[in-house]
Amino acid sequence: MSTRLRLTAIAIALTMAPLGAFAQTSNTAQVAQALTLTPRQVEGPYYPPQKPADRDNDLTRVGDGAPALGQVLMLSGRLVDERNNPISRARIEIWQTDHSGIYMHPNFSGASKRDRNFQFYGEANTDEAGRFNFRTIMPGTYGGRPRHLHVKIAPMKGSALTTQLYFKGDERLSGDGIVRSLGASLSTVLLDPEPRSATESHASVTFVVRAN
Repeated sequence: MSTRLRLTAIAIALTMAPLGAFAQTSNTAQVAQALTLTPRQVEGPYYPPQKPADRDNDLTRVGDGAPALGQVLMLSGRLVDERNNPISRARIEIWQTDHSGIYMHPNFSGASKRDRNFQFYGEANTDEAGRFNFRTIMPGTYGGRPRHLHVKIAPMKGSALTTQLYFKGDERLSGDGIVRSLGASLSTVLLDPEPRSATESHASVTFVVRAN
């Protein structure tokens, strides 16, 4: 190889090396880029003043009683920090309306007509991979609010985060002030249930909180 060709090859190699290094650094930075935090939302007035005796992660029945009315929703998820590290041993709480849009709360109008086979509130603890799951029903609507699930995330360390989950395609979303205040972060709390059978669907979510 002539001296001129050798120098040209070296120049090309030196030119390509930084590009490759930059691409690798860029990919690493993308992986390390912080995830979008789950937005904090109002708790609302219907958090149970007294938690029920049965507060497991299956809200579709109370104890060994009859099943609640409504479309079953299997909700699975993960709890991670902004670097996608799983957070274990955190308590995830959910509370919601029954299929008719009624809360189990003394201040809710019509609470006496609630489905007494529905649990209304449940808890689950995240495992070592940050995973959790619930078996519940699609919440009914009330007032002008869209369908939603209330969620409280209580890690072992740090403060609790309260938020709400909504459902893709709900026509009431655009008219809800709480939803509109979320802006682009709405996508992080928007469920898209997939039917599993005529009576059951499944949805998943990832909650992201600050590392402590």
